[in-house]
Amino acid sequence: MGLYDRYLLPHLIDFVCGMGAVMKARSQLVPQAHGRVLEIGIGSGLNLAFYDAQKVSTIIGVDPSADMQTLARQRADAISIPVEMIALELGQIQAEDASFDCIVCTFTLCTIPYAVAALREMRRVLKPGGRLLFCEHGLAPELPVLRWQNRLTPLWKPLTGGCHLNRDIAALIRAGGFHIGELSNRYLKGPKPMTYIYQGWAD
Repeated sequence: MGLYDRYLLPHLIDFVCGMGAVMKARSQLVPQAHGRVLEIGIGSGLNLAFYDAQKVSTIIGVDPSADMQTLARQRADAISIPVEMIALELGQIQAEDASFDCIVCTFTLCTIPYAVAALREMRRVLKPGGRLLFCEHGLAPELPVLRWQNRLTPLWKPLTGGCHLNRDIAALIRAGGFHIGELSNRYLKGPKPMTYIYQGWAD
């Protein structure tokens, strides 16, 4: 891991993923979580302030970056819900089958190298009747925007920790064994190739 990835990238991701429109999207989704929650790609803990302590008993946060989790621990200390963080590859969830009531995944599927395999792991550890809550940016419907996403992704990935601008999030979730119960799509404020989001839940 180079100096950029270790020292600069965590703070850059924290800044970009903590911008106003992104935080508003988080604030609309995360309060729906309940019970024992698994957060995939907890990163710097930007979701933590939005969990409802009356509904959530425990949060287990999985992320491959120990450096990002240093920031997350500071935010975990500011809430009343117990938070455990594990530095682990996102495709290898070390948990028993059907052991979580809810899974939260925000702005994470773009970076996981084998996203379908990771989603199948999420499906495995989610209880029957539980929900995957997701908010992800990805493939836009307009052809000119999509073309820019395809052009920019090879240049974008090394600068942003492996982020793909052009993933079809809905297709990935379905390929991972989920049924999408609710889905809304829209652009957030900002450059269109980076801001088309998929938000909703799946079971």
